[in-house]
Amino acid sequence: MNYLSYKTVSVNKENANKKWYVVDAEGQILGRLASEVAMILRGKRKACFTPHSDCGDNVIIINAEKVVGYPGGQRIRTVGEQLKRKPTFVLEHAIKGMLPKTKLGSELFRNLYVYEGPDHKHEAQQPIELKINTIKNKK
Repeated sequence: MNYLSYKTVSVNKENANKKWYVVDAEGQILGRLASEVAMILRGKRKACFTPHSDCGDNVIIINAEKVVGYPGGQRIRTVGEQLKRKPTFVLEHAIKGMLPKTKLGSELFRNLYVYEGPDHKHEAQQPIELKINTIKNKK
């Protein structure tokens, strides 16, 4: 029975093959963008997903002020007002709410970089451009 030995692969932070992605938020719907980015940060799209470790990728979001969407619920400030005051907060808040509420969630949130304009300072990491609309949902 030695030929049927299967091993469960448990990936940790050191041997996770982390990549860098850049996502353009211009014209994207806030909730759909946030949920896809949260899945990438968590690593759920990878075959080696391990729920208790940081095996997700790093994500850079540019053009955060051009995101569209109408979140519901009672608000003190509308999304339009918040985008004028601090454009990156709306995206960061939506994505943070979709990550685990543990130490792991805080660690995963540090892999997210949100910028207002089209420029970012992570060219040295050679990020891959990711188009959110082309990702297929597996059901």
